[in-house]
Amino acid sequence: MNKIRFVTIMVLILVLGLFSSGCLKKQSTNNPNPNETEPQLMEVAVYYLKSTEKENYLVREVHQVSKTPEAAQAALNELIKGNPVTAGASKVLPADTKVLGINIDQGLATVDFSAEVLRANVGSRGESLGIDSIVNTLTEFPTIQRVSFTVDGQAEKAMDWWGHIGLYEQPFQRNLANVFEPVIWVTAPVNNQVITSPVKISGNARVFEATVGFRLKDANGNVLNQGFATASEGAPGRGDFNAELTFKPNNPGKGQLEVFETSMKDGSDQHKVIIPVEWQ
Repeated sequence: MNKIRFVTIMVLILVLGLFSSGCLKKQSTNNPNPNETEPQLMEVAVYYLKSTEKENYLVREVHQVSKTPEAAQAALNELIKGNPVTAGASKVLPADTKVLGINIDQGLATVDFSAEVLRANVGSRGESLGIDSIVNTLTEFPTIQRVSFTVDGQAEKAMDWWGHIGLYEQPFQRNLANVFEPVIWVTAPVNNQVITSPVKISGNARVFEATVGFRLKDANGNVLNQGFATASEGAPGRGDFNAELTFKPNNPGKGQLEVFETSMKDGSDQHKVIIPVEWQ
C-alpha cells in the first residue's frame, strides 16, 4: 500500500513539474528578454533648408534620437544624418561631416567639425541659412546663447567657410527671422505632460499682429478655458510668446491644448498645433 502511494506521489510530482516547465516556457516565449528594456529616446529641434521658386528659408523640425547626456552633439548629428520630413526641405551639411567635439563655456558653444564640412555647395543664400541652421539647432539648448566654429581644431581653417560667407564675425547668435515653417510651434507644455492650473504656455509664432490664441479641451471636446497671448514680434517677423491658462476640471482626465492663429477673414483656426495633455 505504501509502495503504491509512493509511486502515485512521484507521478503527481512529475506531472506538476512538466506542467510548470510548460508554463515557464510559454512565459519565456511571450517575453524572451524580460530584463531587456526599450531604448530611451529624447526630442531635439533641428533646422533644415527649404527652397522654392520664390525664396529660400529654414524649417524647424522636432526629431526623436537616442537619449544621451551629450544632447547638443546628438542634435548636430541628427542635423547631418537625419532625414527632413517637411516636403521640399533638405540638409545643408555634407553627409560625411563629423562633429569632432563641442565645448560649451559660459554660453558659448565652440563646435569643431571635420574638413568635410567645407564641401557644402548651396550658394551664398544657402550658406547664410546653413550657418543659421547650425546656430539655431544649438541655441535650442538653454546653456547655449552663442556659437563659433573650428575645422580640425583650427579657427583659421573655418574663416573662409563655404566660399561666399566667411566666419569673420563669429560667434553667431540665434536668428529665427528666416524660419518660415512651422508658423507656430509650442515648447511648453510638451506632449502628454501632466499639467496643473495655471498651465504655462510658451512657444514661437509668425502670425498677423502677433496674436496667438489657445484653448484647453477635455476628452469630450468641452472647452475648459481659452485665451490669447501676444508674441514679441508679428509677421513677417517671428516672436516668442508666453501665457498662463487657469482651468478647473471636475475629475482627473485627459484632453488637448490647441494653439492657433485666428483668421482675419472668417475667424477660423489657422496653423493649429495640438498638444495632448492630462491632469490629476
